[in-house]
Amino acid sequence: MSSLPKYHGFYTPFLTVLQDQKVHTSKEIQADIAQMLNLSDEQLSEVLPSGTQSVFCNRIGWAKTYLKKAGLIESSKKGCYSISAEGLSLLHSGVAITDTLLAQRYPSFAAFKYGERKKSSPEIISAETSIHTEETPPETLERVYRDINNKLADDLLSEIMNQSPAFFEHLVVDLMQAMNYGEGTVTQLSGDGGIDGIIHEDRLGFSQIYIQAKRHDPSSSIHTPEVQKFVGAMMGPPRVEKGLFITTAKFSQGAIRYANAQHIILVDGKKLTSLMIEYGLGVSVQKVYKLKRIDSDYFAEEI
Repeated sequence: MSSLPKYHGFYTPFLTVLQDQKVHTSKEIQADIAQMLNLSDEQLSEVLPSGTQSVFCNRIGWAKTYLKKAGLIESSKKGCYSISAEGLSLLHSGVAITDTLLAQRYPSFAAFKYGERKKSSPEIISAETSIHTEETPPETLERVYRDINNKLADDLLSEIMNQSPAFFEHLVVDLMQAMNYGEGTVTQLSGDGGIDGIIHEDRLGFSQIYIQAKRHDPSSSIHTPEVQKFVGAMMGPPRVEKGLFITTAKFSQGAIRYANAQHIILVDGKKLTSLMIEYGLGVSVQKVYKLKRIDSDYFAEEI
């Protein structure tokens, strides 16, 4: 059986399917690519060692994630994709679309795949492949683990954005409870004074945390006035000393400085998804790998 293309081998086919500039579902894209590359049923049925997904779907999924991070495709709603103007231009340029090319042209892709320190260093990006071949197995495992979690975080944020603002408020309260901060409730959708949730740190409710939850575009920023409104709502009655402002977006530097001065905790989209993964909210364990080493104490025993 001939091997399937690696994930980057699907970049050009993926964009080619979308070049009609229409919106396509994931299933349509997969079917069109399979037909375009004349993939056999045997190739399409090959599964990952974990048995949880086909290799084909897994690689298409990674190609989709990377193309989206580079700004070459867009997603108007869950599971539906279209090509961006930049994606169409790159496809029609006829250049070979590789990770190195994407990293050199699109800082958002470089930051996502290689980390912040490599965003503006094409020389480092060009050497990435050779660096990987020199990694020790544990180093490779750590890098792959990071890449998988980066993709998971990105998928989580996309999934949250497909939900309602009310769902997001419940999610935030669920997260605080998963982190063992106490029992929580979501306030009424209207007339809540700007407070979206309340966490009772003790069973009798003597100590409370007020929550503001904003489901905004991840590329946008929360500015100082919005944090100031939250602080005003905390003045009561009753007056509450602890506040958490959590969003899918980012915070401006001014908002961060103001929140620090008021002892308000800010959680942006990146931190939110990191906490969800850490505390198992909205995610499930796919497979557990146990790393073992020699027990030197056992072999040092005298018989």
